[in-house]
Amino acid sequence: MVAKSLEQRIAEAVAEKIAMVPYNPSWLELFRQEAEFLQIRFPSPLIRRIEHFGSTAVPGITAKPIVDMLVEISSAEEAGREIVPVLEALGYDYFWRPELDKSPMYHWFIKRESNGERTHHIHMVEADSNLWDRLYFRDYLKEFPREAAAYGALKERLALEHPHDRSAYTHAKTGFIVAVTQKALEYFGII
Repeated sequence: MVAKSLEQRIAEAVAEKIAMVPYNPSWLELFRQEAEFLQIRFPSPLIRRIEHFGSTAVPGITAKPIVDMLVEISSAEEAGREIVPVLEALGYDYFWRPELDKSPMYHWFIKRESNGERTHHIHMVEADSNLWDRLYFRDYLKEFPREAAAYGALKERLALEHPHDRSAYTHAKTGFIVAVTQKALEYFGII
């Protein structure tokens, strides 16, 4: 069997169906289990902290049933040597992707069930990554349920508009995320 090119793998991943489901409290346990696995397999200082973010981390909000994990690594170079080969050997899909659609690049993994359904997205970044601001977005949505409900409704609409185009879906919700993240940074006194 011929290995797929990176372009083929990206095209297939982007075209996977986007399915939204009601909030499921079991997502917290799925996060906990995967975080424990990663911390045992790759002890500190390589992995420094692991956070649950994205919609599955916000109680009551509609989401894709995929647990987003933000993992602080001590070094992208070390993670490339120590983590990437291990997770790929365990069947995780691996991509070296741009942060917020531009440099810097970071390690990103998709964990799947045996039937191919995504269960986790693992974003591995260093401490200075802009992706850490997503934790303020998460916390703001937890603090303000109306904002969370608006985000859930937006995602449901966008999933219907872009059912097989994850890039378009993601780009279409970026404005909302940026605006709410700005409010969150102000609310939590970061800026």
